[in-house]
Amino acid sequence: MSEEKKSGFFGRLLSGLSKTRKNIASGLSGLFSSKLDDDFYEELEEILVMADVGMQASEDIVAELRTKVKEQGLKEPAEVRQLLIDIIAGQMTVDEHAYDYEENGGVVMVIGVNGVGKTTSIGKLAALLRDKGRKVILAAADTFRAGAIDQLAEWSDRAGAVLISQSEGSDPAAVVFDALGAAKARKADILMIDTAGRLHNKKNLMDELAKINRVTDREMAGVRRETFIVLDATTGQNALVQAKQFSEVAPVTGIILTKLDGTAKGGIAIAIAKELSIPVKYIGVGEKLGDLQRFNPKEFAEALFDDSEPAEED
Repeated sequence: MSEEKKSGFFGRLLSGLSKTRKNIASGLSGLFSSKLDDDFYEELEEILVMADVGMQASEDIVAELRTKVKEQGLKEPAEVRQLLIDIIAGQMTVDEHAYDYEENGGVVMVIGVNGVGKTTSIGKLAALLRDKGRKVILAAADTFRAGAIDQLAEWSDRAGAVLISQSEGSDPAAVVFDALGAAKARKADILMIDTAGRLHNKKNLMDELAKINRVTDREMAGVRRETFIVLDATTGQNALVQAKQFSEVAPVTGIILTKLDGTAKGGIAIAIAKELSIPVKYIGVGEKLGDLQRFNPKEFAEALFDDSEPAEED
């Protein structure tokens, strides 16, 4: 891979995945110089599981690797490294229409528990969309958490988006109603809705999201809809549990995976994509406004196994 490729966002991805890569590398160090036998595959599966790739995904990756190694007549472990990277990338394929809303507009509802970086991710995604020339409105429908509206207001300013809010404790659906009206009046391209980050009472959350959806359907019938769940990569398998729980109360169309910098559990991206059949659409690898980008499965898989250091950024 060229040095230019290793700068910029890919460089930050390399840096962010360093702990995950070291976790994998410590197990792989002698593996690719060993024999290509049953022990090789068993050890590889164990390494993937330890990196939070997940049992099912790890088993499927190794099974596919066995099959392709046999088909291609490979004899040496060193020859399977790129094949492994390609298989892992294939596990996380993102549909060609996954980002249509960026160009064509729509309503994006963002869900997730408190503390995963939900509001921050909304601000960063708004900035990414603004950089593409989209007019973005943010709806502060998390009226439950103290400080949530102020936090979103701060990110809205940084991203150059318009914020629609009411007072703390207001009806979230009423905030969304106002925001939908503003979106139509101002001819906004994309409306992003911040929602309450609570899951301990599924019934309340389900009712709240259903009410927001009804208002949106009524006011903007036929508009493209996205529901993104924000997950914290540092929580590993717990992120997978959260994704499963939220998918029971909302039709999740994509995942925003945050805090990939500073975790040894980056393999959770593979587990989530495999076990839930929900694509990771965006990843965050830092605190800066530009540290959230579209997810690229091939770059992610390559970064997991890259044995060089990322280029220093200015």
